[in-house]
Amino acid sequence: MKRMLKSLLLLSTLCAVVTGLQCAKVKPESFAKRALVCGAGGFIGSHLVERLKSEGYWVRGVDLKLPEFSQTAAHDFILGDLRNPKTCEKATLIGDVPVDEIYQLAADMGGIGFIYEHDAQILHNSVLINVNMAEASRKLGVKRLFYSSSACVYPERNQLTPDHPVCAESSAYPAAPDSEYGWEKLFSERLYKAFEKDHKVTIVRIARFHNIFGPEGTWEGGREKAPAALCRKVALAQDGGVIEIWGDGLQTRSFLYVDECVTGILKLMRSEVDVPLNIGSEEMVTINQLAQMIIDISGKKLTIKHIPGTQGVRGRNSDNHLVREKLQWEPSSKLCDGLVVTYKWIEQQVAQKYGAAKK
Repeated sequence: MKRMLKSLLLLSTLCAVVTGLQCAKVKPESFAKRALVCGAGGFIGSHLVERLKSEGYWVRGVDLKLPEFSQTAAHDFILGDLRNPKTCEKATLIGDVPVDEIYQLAADMGGIGFIYEHDAQILHNSVLINVNMAEASRKLGVKRLFYSSSACVYPERNQLTPDHPVCAESSAYPAAPDSEYGWEKLFSERLYKAFEKDHKVTIVRIARFHNIFGPEGTWEGGREKAPAALCRKVALAQDGGVIEIWGDGLQTRSFLYVDECVTGILKLMRSEVDVPLNIGSEEMVTINQLAQMIIDISGKKLTIKHIPGTQGVRGRNSDNHLVREKLQWEPSSKLCDGLVVTYKWIEQQVAQKYGAAKK
């Protein structure tokens, strides 16, 4: 892995290699809107690229990797490392003209086990990316930038009980996130808003995501989120078997299906809302309940075994009062509906890689 990342860094430093040019004959200047999606090889980024393209945008993606599970929908894709400021500038320019909009989703991140065990790596990599993208936007005159923050910015003190977590946007200060990942997200929010205030070049919009899930996301390897991890465990388990959950399973979370996340991103980006907004579901469940929903979808009869492991805060749930007020919108899909689609997709991935579990 280290060798691969080192090779990619060297490659991007030398020439920011362009790939994925299935639409290379399409001229960017023929489109009314041109967008750059940073992190376009990732889960949310790849879905966002598809939506923007379907709405008539010319879209460039940039990432260390292409999407893992499907071909990119981007008209143009740069394999490059955004920790390198030259890559950021190259990605932002079409000829000598900047893109109209930047969607900055690139980050070093993963599931709860990953983000609690790689503090220095996360801080180093994500801060570099955001400093570089903020400066490239200012220097090259980008009109509008979206930044994907996280519910992890909220203070640990407000999330100590599973039944009544406090995650209103205004509760972020006094700041006390429970992870360095959360601190980095909060710092980068301030970074982008400081650039907006001082330089008056790029308009910034910020969303705090709450546990986005869906098909074509990472489902194994340590960077996967809880819904994908549990779908994988259930898909691998034989009927009558056991799946393991970290902790007592009473910790609470809410989870938002990726299509609604993308809708929220675009509504916020096109609005005049200049404060961070939660983009998440208010349908809070325990991890035990989440696991049982997935088990029921599978049609198997499985037992849940609780084992020691990282749990994070005891409770977290999106507070959608402000997003309803500011955007006259909020997510409406049910958790179970998204889990049905996600489980079926992960079940197929598991079967392709490991063979189908015995019924």
